[in-house]
Amino acid sequence: MNNRNRGKNTGDDILFGPDKQIDKLRLAVQDIHYLLSRGYAERASSELVGNRYKLKTRQIQAIRAASASEIQIEIRKSKQIEISDLKDRTIYLDGFNILILLESLLSEAYIFQGIDGCYRDLSGVHGTYKRVNQTQRSIELVSQFFQEANLQKLIWIFDKPVSNSGRIKQIILEFAVETQLNWEVELEFNPDKFLAENAEITASSDAWILDYCTKWFNLIDYLIQQEKLSVNLIRMA
Repeated sequence: MNNRNRGKNTGDDILFGPDKQIDKLRLAVQDIHYLLSRGYAERASSELVGNRYKLKTRQIQAIRAASASEIQIEIRKSKQIEISDLKDRTIYLDGFNILILLESLLSEAYIFQGIDGCYRDLSGVHGTYKRVNQTQRSIELVSQFFQEANLQKLIWIFDKPVSNSGRIKQIILEFAVETQLNWEVELEFNPDKFLAENAEITASSDAWILDYCTKWFNLIDYLIQQEKLSVNLIRMA
């Protein structure tokens, strides 16, 4: 029996629970947005703003993930497509990005909606992917989207160097066979570059991918709205 969750870290309720902390984080995101829009580097901007507001490491992670420059927001919005655009199309999923975000969301971890409208969490793979209690439900949510969108095909892209990527590939393919879904799973050494260069439509919340991909769909936002998911959500804008 797998007893793992991808939920909150110890201390997250102190860092992200109180209204005064959220107000401070939103001000910090506004400041980073201002700096990024004027050409300042992301790391330098987040460290400067983090020092100003006396933020902890995980809070700085959150504001960095939620921030973007004005040009980045414009670029991302110009490439975003709607559910109605997906009928009979193929979509590529940024595998670990989408899967871990859904697992975190279902585990009641804090989820942050950035100023670009995308959702991000504070979990990471760190070289090894570990299946959790919410993995199966996360895959099922993607299958509901696949059917509701009337997609022709869905292709999961995972990081080949990450330990257990082959195992999650097997789990997803077995599920697809059982439920008769037209899914593929591919392992790539550089999935971000692959998605940016090869996918006509991508589902991801990774900032770099959103900046360089052809078109993208906000899958997490769709699932939250459509499936009425309960989310421990902090809107950063």
